[in-house]
This record gives sequence, structure tokens and C-alpha cells, in this order.
Amino acid sequence: MEASITVRVTPRSGRTAVTAGPNGVVVRVRAAPEGGKATAEAARALAAALGVPKTAVRLRSGARSRDKTFAIDGLAPGEPERRLQGL
Repeated sequence: MEASITVRVTPRSGRTAVTAGPNGVVVRVRAAPEGGKATAEAARALAAALGVPKTAVRLRSGARSRDKTFAIDGLAPGEPERRLQGL
């Protein structure tokens, strides 16, 4: 079972946080967008917010973009959005 979620990553933020709102899911990370550091931190933050292991979240597309799609192993389609409601 695998779900996917598209997020917007904001690097060089004051703190790492995952928020969900009317414009979609935003992952703010402290890391700079160099060498994949911001993407890796975004994946860790997303895993923590979803309550899944870090190894269950992997980048599907958007390695060099602010808009990224992550695949989440072990969750049904639509489950990530449900878990992030109210953040």
C-alpha cells in the first residue's frame, strides 16, 4: 500500500514545521536548499507529522523544485491528507 502527497517546501525557515491549510501542505525547514539537505529535512518532518518511520517517506518527484511529491509506504491513498488535517 502506498500513498502520495504533494507539498511545498520552504527552506531557510526559522523552524521546521508542517502545516496544512486551504492552499495545501507546506513544510518549512531550517536547512538550506543545497545538496538535497532541505529535501531530506522535509521528508523527516513529514514522516514525524504523519506518524510513520522516516524510511517510509521517499521523494517521488521535485528534487530541484519547491513543490515536491513524496510517496509514503504503508498508508492508503488519501490517508496522509486526513492525518494532517488540523495542523
